[in-house]
Amino acid sequence: MVSQSIRLGGTASNISVGRVAHGLMGMTARWPNPISDEEAFESIKAGVDALPPGTKMFLNSGEFYGQNWGPENLQLLRRFYEKYPEYADKTFLSVKGAFSVGKTGPVADCSIENLRKSVDNIIRDLGPIKKVDLFEPARIDRNLPIETIMENLVTLLKEGKFSHIGLSECLASTLRKANSVYPITAAEIEVSPWAYEENQKAVIATAIELNISVLAYSPLGQGTLTGSIKSPSDLPEGDVRANYDKFKEDHFKSNLAIVDGLNAVASKKGISTAQLCIAWVASLGPTMIPLAGSSKITRTLENLKGGYVNLTKEEMDGVEKVLAANPVAGERYYGKDLDLFLWG
Repeated sequence: MVSQSIRLGGTASNISVGRVAHGLMGMTARWPNPISDEEAFESIKAGVDALPPGTKMFLNSGEFYGQNWGPENLQLLRRFYEKYPEYADKTFLSVKGAFSVGKTGPVADCSIENLRKSVDNIIRDLGPIKKVDLFEPARIDRNLPIETIMENLVTLLKEGKFSHIGLSECLASTLRKANSVYPITAAEIEVSPWAYEENQKAVIATAIELNISVLAYSPLGQGTLTGSIKSPSDLPEGDVRANYDKFKEDHFKSNLAIVDGLNAVASKKGISTAQLCIAWVASLGPTMIPLAGSSKITRTLENLKGGYVNLTKEEMDGVEKVLAANPVAGERYYGKDLDLFLWG
């Protein structure tokens, strides 16, 4: 039986969280119209209530997880904690920030001035009931050495603005350098059966060595690996995924072969394809935490159950055969030339 909880890494190694984390971005940022507070709150509560006593639900939010890079996600969390203050201690909250939004969109800015501004904005929008447990710069600022970025983050941590430090979309070498300055609790990277390349493998190996949690976001291939999206035309109007490289018509058709292959493995196991993907990601190492987004109770609970699935060697080999036979088509986001979404 797979444990329903896992210890975090770094300075949070005394904290147990659910085997699967809950990503909140889709509640306010993915669709033209956000979901209602009631639906969002019930989805969050369902995940927390399903965990054993003493285990916290890992929640993942962002300063810019709203319409036009706005703070709606944090404001939603503020309303949640105001209505259910007893859930503050039952959740471990990670928030990404430190983007400087200009005319051409967001740019990573990890100067002490922008980090302080970002964290202060987060604290203001989140409200007084829940403290930020873990703060992550959303991307690595390439204009600064990682050692300087870490020194800036440690300064803010010592001021009591948050309790633990994480990184997002970092290279293995960056993670190692950062951890030498101050212990990193978590590294957030995209990992799924259609996003598992050399960078991911290197970060995971380094995280295992250094006892750093890996927050594996989009374990369901941005929703595609569930099988619910049969073509790009199935995406809601205004959905940002329609602009992603993997969702271009030719690429998408090719990638459906991966979905079909995973469906076969999951059906034989008697689980959903989403649960297979989450279980596969969790099996990649002892510090892996699949970070699955959901806004509905049914999806939240299905995702959690995926973290409790134990895959046999034969089943793992089955997934590997599917991936070997069907190379992923397309880049993760808009293509290789967009610096914002490259590793740092």
